Amino acid sequence: MRKYSIADNQELTAFALQSMLKRDKNNEVYHAVDKVGLIEFLKENEDSVVILDYTLFDFQDEQQLLIVSERFSMTAWVLLSDVLSKGFLQKTIYSSQMFSVVFKDEPFKVICDAIQYASEGKRYVSQRATELILGQKQEDEELAVLTATETEILKAIAQGKTTREIAAERFSSIHTVTTHRKNIFRKLGINTAHEAVKYALRAGLVDPMEFYI
Repeated sequence: MRKYSIADNQELTAFALQSMLKRDKNNEVYHAVDKVGLIEFLKENEDSVVILDYTLFDFQDEQQLLIVSERFSMTAWVLLSDVLSKGFLQKTIYSSQMFSVVFKDEPFKVICDAIQYASEGKRYVSQRATELILGQKQEDEELAVLTATETEILKAIAQGKTTREIAAERFSSIHTVTTHRKNIFRKLGINTAHEAVKYALRAGLVDPMEFYI
């Protein structure tokens, strides 16, 4: 029997992963909705596989993730996200052999292979992730120029608005806002909404007093 925890707040992806894993009736699958729930699961099931969308979960930064991975050293992690920065991947991959990496838009077989490798205690880093990690150093991504639309969406993210709320305010589809979010994270070299808040504060896009009310 193999135990899995899906740490992904994108409902469609979580449902698809659960359905795939439950094809094997020997598997036990748990859906963690936040970091606290994930840690509680790992306390009882350290020898398990966590499939994590880091960009949508509530880890504040990679250091917090690494602390949890060190605490539960027998846990295998599959980082499965739409986009992850080169710096983040380097820190996680070089820190532990327990991290596998694959992107959501890669072929289904690649994603399955990553999960299978992790379940066998082996690391899997997709070709795309490898190329990103080993690629030539890019220009400082924090100096990347955002479009006017991307700047507005970044500000909304920093204000704590969800993708659905931003889409409704802009009379756009959720898919369009999600695409903008991916582009913003890629240009700035960030991975989470928490990092977006920090960038927006530094750039003066939001008033720091908003966070002390």
